[in-house]
Amino acid sequence: MPTAAAPIISSVQKLVLYETRARYFLVGSNQAETKYRVLKIDRTEPKDLVIIDDRHVYTQQEVRELLGRLDLGNRTKMGQKGSSGLFRAVSAFGVVGFVRFLEGYYIVLITKRRKMADIGGHAIYKIEDTNMIYIPNDSVRITHPDEARYLRIFQNVDLSSNFYFSYSYDLSHSLQYNLTVLRMPLEMLKSETTQTHQESFDIFEDEGLITQGGSGVFGICSEPYMKYVWNGELLDIIKNTVHRDWLLYIIHGFCGQSKLLIYGRPVYVTLIARRSSKFAGTRFLKRGANCEGDVANEVETEQILCDASVMSFTAGSYSSYVQVRGSVPLYWSQDISTMMPKPPITLDQADPFAHVAALHFDQMLQRFGSPIIILNLVKEREKRKHERILSEELVAAVTYLNQFLPPEHTIIYIPWDMAKYTKSKLCNVLDRLNVIAESVVKKTGFFVNRPDSYCSILRPDEKWNELGGCVIPTGRLQTGVLRTNCVDCLDRTNTAQFMVGKCALAYQLYSLGLIDKPNLQFDTDAVRLFEELYEDHGDTLSLQYGGSQLVHRVKTYRKIAPWTQHSKDIMQTLSRYYSNAFSDADRQDSINLFLGVFHPTEGKPHLWELPTDFYLHHKNTMKLLPTRRSYTYWWTPEVIKHLPLPYDEVICAANLKKLIVKKFHKYEEEIDIHNEFFRPYELSSFDDTFCLAMTSSARDFMPKTVGIDPSPFTVRKPDETGKSVLNVVQPMKEVYGINLSDGLSEEDLSIYSRFVQLGQSQHKQDKSSQQLCSRCPDGVIKLTPISAFSQDNIYEVQPPRVDRKSTEIFQAHIQASQGIMQPLGKEDTSMYREYIRNRYL
Repeated sequence: MPTAAAPIISSVQKLVLYETRARYFLVGSNQAETKYRVLKIDRTEPKDLVIIDDRHVYTQQEVRELLGRLDLGNRTKMGQKGSSGLFRAVSAFGVVGFVRFLEGYYIVLITKRRKMADIGGHAIYKIEDTNMIYIPNDSVRITHPDEARYLRIFQNVDLSSNFYFSYSYDLSHSLQYNLTVLRMPLEMLKSETTQTHQESFDIFEDEGLITQGGSGVFGICSEPYMKYVWNGELLDIIKNTVHRDWLLYIIHGFCGQSKLLIYGRPVYVTLIARRSSKFAGTRFLKRGANCEGDVANEVETEQILCDASVMSFTAGSYSSYVQVRGSVPLYWSQDISTMMPKPPITLDQADPFAHVAALHFDQMLQRFGSPIIILNLVKEREKRKHERILSEELVAAVTYLNQFLPPEHTIIYIPWDMAKYTKSKLCNVLDRLNVIAESVVKKTGFFVNRPDSYCSILRPDEKWNELGGCVIPTGRLQTGVLRTNCVDCLDRTNTAQFMVGKCALAYQLYSLGLIDKPNLQFDTDAVRLFEELYEDHGDTLSLQYGGSQLVHRVKTYRKIAPWTQHSKDIMQTLSRYYSNAFSDADRQDSINLFLGVFHPTEGKPHLWELPTDFYLHHKNTMKLLPTRRSYTYWWTPEVIKHLPLPYDEVICAANLKKLIVKKFHKYEEEIDIHNEFFRPYELSSFDDTFCLAMTSSARDFMPKTVGIDPSPFTVRKPDETGKSVLNVVQPMKEVYGINLSDGLSEEDLSIYSRFVQLGQSQHKQDKSSQQLCSRCPDGVIKLTPISAFSQDNIYEVQPPRVDRKSTEIFQAHIQASQGIMQPLGKEDTSMYREYIRNRYL
């Protein structure tokens, strides 16, 4: 039987930073302090980061000898006692990353940690405190007046508030992903992990541990899902320089664990929330989605259930269920300058083909599979359209996208006006949510790493047979996910997610043989602890991007909240309003700087000088015009499919162009390349060839360096721009049997000459009346009058006349562009007042 692979545990869990005048030495060891690694960081570079990793694994004795030699060699006088050349700067538990503003680099170290949960023997820690140390020595430091302000902005991101990491468990992926990879047979993994195994330090090497069948223990280091990693930009500069054990990825969100006793059996319930680092920000300043399909306030919430009697991934029983919350995937925003509690919702861009929604659902389908279920909780009926604007656009987007998906994989859309049901005295909100939750969990299923328990065969349940997902020999897999949203993704969303999680928890407990029916009632110990976890989860996320704790809780929707809760809700509402109005802008700047969305650059505007961060999060607005030594890649599939040319010739031209570009990247120093090197092609009735216009120097350079034989290509005489034209495909005559450039017949030429003569005579008449002289002072015909065909046609053609009112409007626009404003009439004033009354009152 093939052996399952084991996870790689990072060998760097304890760190000590030693300091000399010229170097920092970062010494890392495993938890048992038996194996060590050393990083050397140069302090003599004022702005560059120079790190050396020898990738050698030291013993404790070897590290002591190394530090002793460094201490002795860095003393002011050789052999002098009482003076140390090596100072112990700080002890730490991990490296958050490296960052630079306008001076040199800083190193950010985790100095305090607290264990929050245990999953399969893998500890999950919360960052309690950090230390930020400036690397360059004071003797080489180049000071900048704005450095201190950037440092304060960066430190506004409180790393001691809900940032989590693990040395051996990948927190950026779900339990289903991690355990599916770990359970793959070694025979399948050897070819895939040989390189990783050679480059990474194996904690079992030299220990003599042999698995069954004589196979060695292989480790898996999966690449983290960078969407949920918050220090990816801080580690990017050293990612390819140092050993993997130094890279410690952290997530932002929530992590909580509770212990249940069910008939004497211990059960751990863990709740992990991963907040997306893409398009991240505060409540009102980040709405909708960016141009890459990343939505604001996106959080992936995973509930993990395990039988605590056996804490091992290979022998224990584990189950998980994942759901997602996120802003409505449209281009929309809210203007907070009005200082209103509920600013008006504005659709910023028209997206008739649902491009941004398609990108977003592409990401979800790749990560979770189908079905994608949308639970939309925004209001449907309003006296004045506010939230309903989003619902109408989202319905249109989903309807449009579903026509391109197979029927079995279409996006399921569930609209439900939760606020309306809450106000109704006849409807129970949680009962309706429970019905929705049952249908959702049945469609998606859940993950469990064990086959169905024997008790499900002894005591079969009809709901169990209707469960969706994917059944495999080793258990069950969740396929698809529920995506819940209201406007803010706070109160209503958290309650809905709790009800879906409660339904999934019942199935999870039943699958592990802990309860006899997949049902859980309120006011039981399991549900009470689970509700507390979700309340803490909602409060934490609400504080992160809303500025206050939850206003409406599960008890509020159950209508059993005490009267004192109403006063607390009012205080939370006021706190949220104050945070949104006065502190969100500073928090947004801090997040943009921490995540690397904004990079300070000398000579460019500072972060606090930007009127908006829209251009930082929407990369498609940052496309600049090509400059010197740049290439314009205009060859796209959209261009190809509209060409009236044979398919083979198009591909031939495309390959030629790609080859030229590839070669010029290599030899771009040998020739002066201008913006016009590649000019977009033009097809017209008088030019029936597909031409790639090039500068003469580039054409001469191509056969010499690129290695393309120019003989099949014909070079025509220079055009009006003075550049030669290279024909890269055959004429249209060989393809279509006609060539319009062969010349005109005598009859056509006579008609054309008569047309020109008529145009000249007409121009003379107009010139005498001084109607066109101001436009054609040189006497050259710019445009031929339309009425020049009057003698050749049975119909007299006259140019259109413009009425007096249109002329006055046009002249008023011209004067307005010059700063001369016309006084408003009575009709204009009344129309403006009516607009203000309908729009804002």
